Amino acid sequence: MMAESEPKGALDGIFVLDLSRILAGPTCTQMLGDLGATVIKVENPRSGGDDTRGWGPHYARDAEGNPTDLSAYFMAANRNKRSISVDISTVDGQKTLHHLAARADIVVENFKPDGLRKYGLDHASLMAAHPALIYCSISGYGQTGPNRDQPGYDLMAQGFGGIMSITGEPDGAPMKVGVGIADVMCGMYATIGVLAALRHRDQTGEGQHIDLSLVDSAMAWLINEGTNFLTSGSLPERRGNAHPNIVPYDAFECSDGHILLAVGNDAQFARFCDVLGLGDLAADPMFQTNLARIENRAALLTRIVPAMKTQAKADMLACLQAVKVPCGPINTIAEALSSDQAQARGAVIDMPRPEIAGGMLQLLGNPLKLSRTPVQYNRPPPRFGQDTRDVLETWGPDAPQKGDPQR
Repeated sequence: MMAESEPKGALDGIFVLDLSRILAGPTCTQMLGDLGATVIKVENPRSGGDDTRGWGPHYARDAEGNPTDLSAYFMAANRNKRSISVDISTVDGQKTLHHLAARADIVVENFKPDGLRKYGLDHASLMAAHPALIYCSISGYGQTGPNRDQPGYDLMAQGFGGIMSITGEPDGAPMKVGVGIADVMCGMYATIGVLAALRHRDQTGEGQHIDLSLVDSAMAWLINEGTNFLTSGSLPERRGNAHPNIVPYDAFECSDGHILLAVGNDAQFARFCDVLGLGDLAADPMFQTNLARIENRAALLTRIVPAMKTQAKADMLACLQAVKVPCGPINTIAEALSSDQAQARGAVIDMPRPEIAGGMLQLLGNPLKLSRTPVQYNRPPPRFGQDTRDVLETWGPDAPQKGDPQR
C-alpha cells in the first residue's frame, strides 16, 4: 500500500486485467502499472504461468542458490503487477475472469484472433456487457487480413515488416535487431492506444476495441526508410551503421577501437574536417553539402577512414566534443548501465524481494520523468500465482464487496 505522503500515479484508480504473456502485452501492462494502474496478471496453472518464466538461462536465485520462477526475461516486463493463477478452460476460471473483467477499466490480451470467444472473454462479448470497457487485442498480424490466423513472433514480425532487410552489413545476411524490438514497440503503441481510449472514455463514457499487431507496428516504425521507398520507389539498402540520408554518419575505426560519428549539418562537417586535419574536404564542392556528400559517399570515405584509424578513441572523442561535433562511444551493456549518465537518470533500479539471494532485484528503470505524477516502483515482478488469494478475496466473485485497489 502506498504511504499517504507519496504522490499518486497518473493512472491511480484504473484497473487492468492482463491476459497477455511473453513481451508485447506485458510491456504495455507494465507501463500502465508504472503509471499507477492496478494490474492483475492472469497466469495459466497448466503451463506454469507466463512462458517467459522458463526462458533462461538467467534467473533470480533463492538464498540456497536455486533458480526461482523469476527469469530475467520475465522480470523485464512484469513489475507493478499482481499474479493470479486461473485456469481459463474451467467453469470456475471463466467465472472468475468474467467477474474481474466487469471490474476492469482495461483488458489487454494477446491470444490468437477469436481465441477467447469460446470463453466469452472476447472483445465483442465483454464490450456488449460492459460498454465502457477498453479492450486491447495484440496479435501477430491483426484481427483482419489474410494472415490473421498465423502465429506472431518478434522474429517473424521483423522479417515480414521489412526492418531485417535493411539491418546488417551491406554484403552480409539480413539481421534482426538485438532485442525483441517488434514486441516492445508494439507494447508501446498499445500503451498509447489505451491512453487515448481512456481519454475518449472520460469524455464520452464509451469504451472501444484496440486492434494492434506486431507486423503493423513493425511497418509503422520503418520511419524514414519506409518513406524513402514510398517517395522514390527505390528499395533501401543495408548499410551497416551508416545512414541513408546523412554522411558521415557511421561507426568509424580508430587505432584502439570504434567510435560513432553523426555529422548532422555542413558546419559540423567543416569542424570535423579541421579536427582531422582535412580542411580541404570542407571546401571541396564534392563534399561541401550533405547532398553532395551523399552522392560522393565512397570518395569521402576513402579520405576519412584512413585518417580516423590513426587516432585514439579517447582523443578523437575529446577533440570532436570540444568543437560540438556529435560523436560517442560504443558501450557494452555493462558500460552503458554503469555509466554516470545511467546512474543520474535512474536507468537501473533496485526492488526488494526478501526471498531472493541478497534480498534485492536489479531491473531496468522506466525512462519517463513526470513532474507531477512520477513513475512508481511499488511491486517487484511477482512469483507465479502469489496474489491469487488476495485478489480473489478483494475483487473475486465471492468477495463481500469490490473494494478499492491498493497498489
